[in-house]
Amino acid sequence: MHVQEWLETVPAVSIYALVGLVIGLESLGIPLPGEIILVSSALLASQHGDIDPVILGACASAGAIIGDSIGYAIGRKGGRPLLAWLGGKFPRHFSEAHIATAERSFEKWGMWAVFFGRFVALLRIFAGPLAGVLRMPYWKFLIANVFGGILWAGGTTAVIYYVGVVAEAWLKRFSWVGLVLAVLIGLTSMLVLKRKAKKAQVAQSESGAEPVPAGDSAP
Repeated sequence: MHVQEWLETVPAVSIYALVGLVIGLESLGIPLPGEIILVSSALLASQHGDIDPVILGACASAGAIIGDSIGYAIGRKGGRPLLAWLGGKFPRHFSEAHIATAERSFEKWGMWAVFFGRFVALLRIFAGPLAGVLRMPYWKFLIANVFGGILWAGGTTAVIYYVGVVAEAWLKRFSWVGLVLAVLIGLTSMLVLKRKAKKAQVAQSESGAEPVPAGDSAP
């Protein structure tokens, strides 16, 4: 069953909890489709008045912030052995190459890697645990985590909700084609940020920069 079709069968309160939980677990470091759940829920909210987009965005933001903070604490306590263990459990997401790319991002951007990493699937999973492993000062991590979480979760909810409301009027004339086009336009803002972040990652990979030793990043 399609994600949105399944969400239509779930009560509003359960959707709020589901969005917050999935995004929280993804931010903690578990590979889950947080962005897909958020986009589908926001689009569903635009078509069903019983789902409040403000509450939805707040739950998504809370899940992102809390999940990242828990991931930071786990990473700080587990250190490098944690990354090695995650690599064994989730080789597609926590391979040595992915970890090296994320480390180079943290080396170059610091707390901005946490902020902009919220908009990139790979860094969204890595940000919390890796910031803890590299012992980024928590106050820096928290600032980037809070603002990044609110902008990504709240902004995504607002954009998709607005697109869905506009698209509903189009559907009366253009059927599902109008909805597809509207969603594509609504996702453009997120894709632009992701493209820039990916270009930065490629540039860092080509530069062959050495990751900063964990001890040098201690507060």
